[in-house]
Amino acid sequence: MESSLAVPRLPPHDPRTPPLAVVDMHTGGEPLRVVLAGCPEVVGPTLLAKRRYMREHLDHVRRRLLLEPRGHRDMYGAVLVPSELPDAHLGVLFLHNEGYSSMCGHGVLALGRFALDFGLVPAPPAGVREARVNIHCPCGLVAAFVQCEGGRSRGPVRFHSVPAFALATDLLVDVPGHGKVVVDIAYGGAFYAFVSAEKLGLDVCSAKTRDLVDAATAVTGAVKAQFKIHHPESADLAFLYGTILTDGRDAHSEEPTTNICVFADAQVDRSPTGSGVTARIALQYHKGLLELNQTRAFKSSATGSVFTGKAVRMITWSIREFR
Repeated sequence: MESSLAVPRLPPHDPRTPPLAVVDMHTGGEPLRVVLAGCPEVVGPTLLAKRRYMREHLDHVRRRLLLEPRGHRDMYGAVLVPSELPDAHLGVLFLHNEGYSSMCGHGVLALGRFALDFGLVPAPPAGVREARVNIHCPCGLVAAFVQCEGGRSRGPVRFHSVPAFALATDLLVDVPGHGKVVVDIAYGGAFYAFVSAEKLGLDVCSAKTRDLVDAATAVTGAVKAQFKIHHPESADLAFLYGTILTDGRDAHSEEPTTNICVFADAQVDRSPTGSGVTARIALQYHKGLLELNQTRAFKSSATGSVFTGKAVRMITWSIREFR
């Protein structure tokens, strides 16, 4: 990936600490800190190899970008890297307070606009009102579609994610402080546990955020201890990213269903969570609660922002791929 990103003149700084130039964005209230320049080269023949290299050799960059005093525990980041896929316009490594995720829907939405406005993809011809940006995420190639005018982003962004699926339904998990709780596990570029907050004695729309975070964190820990995650293509993707507490309204409705996502080290997503929405759609489709191309709205309990999504087609993996 070649980039001609303009970096502004920087103020005096400690020469022992190379400066990092960033652009801060947000999607539905959820931040994304995009690195313009200053990150050392991330080495590796594939994107997943680059993800491992950054985790093992450049984690100080993540900590400096996201944690105090320059960030906070709920900051999110993106480092742009070359992709080995010929169809990708850019590759990206997503960063959070604990490490490195495999997918980030709100990040893809933000990067779609970023790529168009910073010239990482060519502006579409006159009269074409939507630009396609192929973003190679650790989970695979994701296509973002950016409404535009005159070569600049002028409207909402949508994306086609990687294949999503339900991994386990009605799984009985012993959650400390809550007893036996039935949860579902689904994948939307990352794995999430889903449970109605009501089963934990909470209302996702009115409970204190601290109580929701504590309950979701307890569910995540219990699932990790009691259930082994499998991914059909890569062991690098086989981990539980977090827990999404819902309002329990999974049957289709014209009204948005509300949820909150708690991931990584008790980090809270301000948006409805793009990869979580993808996984929840797959789960609802699996349960027969949604049909193909039936749109559903999902609302963040943190900010009230809304994402919409739908399942567009069904694919099948062979059983041998899960071994």
